[in-house]
Amino acid sequence: MSGGFRLPPSAPGARILGIGSFQPEKVVTNDDLAQRVDTNDQWIRERVGIAERRIAEPGLSLVDMASEAGARALKDAGLTGSDVDTVIVATCTMPNSIPNAAAQTAERVGITAPGAFDLNAACAGFCYALGTASDLIRAGSAQNVLVIGAEKLSDWIDWDDRSTCIIFADGAGAAVVGAAAGEEQVGIGPVAWGSAGDLASAIEIRSETNKLYQEGQAVFRWATTKIAPVALRAVELAGLTPADIDVLVPHQANLRIVEAVAKRLRAKGAREDMRVADDIVHSGNTSSASIPLALDHMRAEGRVRTGENVLLVGFGAGLSYAGQVVVCP
Repeated sequence: MSGGFRLPPSAPGARILGIGSFQPEKVVTNDDLAQRVDTNDQWIRERVGIAERRIAEPGLSLVDMASEAGARALKDAGLTGSDVDTVIVATCTMPNSIPNAAAQTAERVGITAPGAFDLNAACAGFCYALGTASDLIRAGSAQNVLVIGAEKLSDWIDWDDRSTCIIFADGAGAAVVGAAAGEEQVGIGPVAWGSAGDLASAIEIRSETNKLYQEGQAVFRWATTKIAPVALRAVELAGLTPADIDVLVPHQANLRIVEAVAKRLRAKGAREDMRVADDIVHSGNTSSASIPLALDHMRAEGRVRTGENVLLVGFGAGLSYAGQVVVCP
């Protein structure tokens, strides 16, 4: 005999209530790296667009960074830990797989007994987590979700490998996601996501070295041709057109990739005055943290304003990709 289950009340959708971020204090410039590997400032700027990056000191953990970013997002949202029932940490750089970062982070920021789990979609992780949080709220499974992208990539980098040590960095970014009061208040569009598992070996932690390896040219070719269509699909799913997008915040992988994606979107109708995140210049590639970091920095600089349509698109190891349109809180 089957019976009808009692389901929680659903919501019309979700919106971002607040954002926050954290970066280590230590700045590593291109000239600093040139003291160790065969490179120079011009070579790095021309290839990836990075001038400097932030690297965590040994005593600063991934959970430390996630907790600080999460606390700042809660403050920005005007909420406390008691208002949150779910914590998701997108990360691919925890030093150990157990325990997860989410439960530890929740405890640090005063969230009692939440649902807590980590999500690994590498550089697409924040967009995956944001989509998951939005759907949890829409289904009535959660009320307020703290979503954090946090990485300590410096633990996994071979600092004598010029192809990777110039790119990656550390940091965390967070968003508090809550229910929209009505359909007109929905502020997170449907997620457009997917993967290309046949290219999984292009970015990987190699077991023999326990260090990050990347086929830079293969990833560059894939990203510059495949990511703009994902972004356009996210716009379509949200019921918008490219001309409706005020700000583009792609994963900060490489400034040349960012510029290529923006160019393709403009060719499809995005406005010339669409602002494009370029946080990679001073933050480097922080994987799942890069999108919320860039968004928070742009808001602090006045380059994105409350109520504007922001197109997020993440892509990276897996290879995994995801994007959605959000309204800036």
